[in-house]
Amino acid sequence: MRRREFIAGLGGAVASSDLWPLSVWAQQSAMPVIGYLTSGAVPNANTLNAFRQGLGQLGFVEGRNVLFAISTTEDFRKLPALAAALVQQRVAVIYTGGTASSTLAAKAATSTIPIVFQIGVDPVKSGLVVSINRPGGNVTGVSNYAPVLQAKRLELLRAFVPQAAIIGYLTNPGSAFSESSANDLIAAARSVGQEMMILSASSGDEIDRAYATAAERRIGALLVSGDGLYDDRRDQLVALEARYRIPTSYATREQVESGGLMSYGDNRFETRRQSGIYVGRILKGEKPADLPVLLPTRFELVINLKTARALGLTVPPALLALADEVIE
Repeated sequence: MRRREFIAGLGGAVASSDLWPLSVWAQQSAMPVIGYLTSGAVPNANTLNAFRQGLGQLGFVEGRNVLFAISTTEDFRKLPALAAALVQQRVAVIYTGGTASSTLAAKAATSTIPIVFQIGVDPVKSGLVVSINRPGGNVTGVSNYAPVLQAKRLELLRAFVPQAAIIGYLTNPGSAFSESSANDLIAAARSVGQEMMILSASSGDEIDRAYATAAERRIGALLVSGDGLYDDRRDQLVALEARYRIPTSYATREQVESGGLMSYGDNRFETRRQSGIYVGRILKGEKPADLPVLLPTRFELVINLKTARALGLTVPPALLALADEVIE
């Protein structure tokens, strides 16, 4: 079994693509089990720590009074089966971190087990909830969606690299709503006369090929979508940015901390922490239908000066003034 679909020993967690040990754990403990369903690699320490911190605020500590069942795959087609396995094992709550695809799979698998999402798409338009304030049903969570986000990311990248005749957009075609996100960006680009090129990649090899294509087509700058796959592959993306010398804008600050040029988006640590709080509130008896979907109140611009210099770029003073953090 591939490591990206099975890992065990996460300090009190059961993590698997088929969850075979979970029934044994459930028999041995009265602790509630949180099903953690996501696409991409197994959640890293930073991701889990943010989620744990939110749970801790409600008094839940992994291994002491709650257990995790972490189920993940890079193949979106397997998400329905993983969601069904969690439902079969009767977890107390399902948390779907990072992608709408995992949330849709969980919602299709159960109408009774509470689901808490952390996504980057419109939860109403995507059919996950009835409304932001009164979600209804068994689904709620935290969304970093904002109608102006794609347009703002494009605006900031164009300000950084005004000479870019063509700007690329790297998106995961296997992710739910990737097409609608790309269309939003194309519309924003059209309104300012910017030529765009869509690049698709749903694996490490395809990411390599996408950057090679971008260099071949002389794309002057690149926007990377906020898909969970690209969060997991940030070291690869940053290395390709440096290799092909293509200024790249990311959705998360972690990618810039790893050496990427810039990012504009919500604070993912805070988003995950809020998700953990919601899971804790549900474990204490609150219903998802009564918990409004949380939306970001602010976004942060992070710039890596070292990377800018390596790419031969001068950061415009106006961008430096706007930046929430500048990494030297």
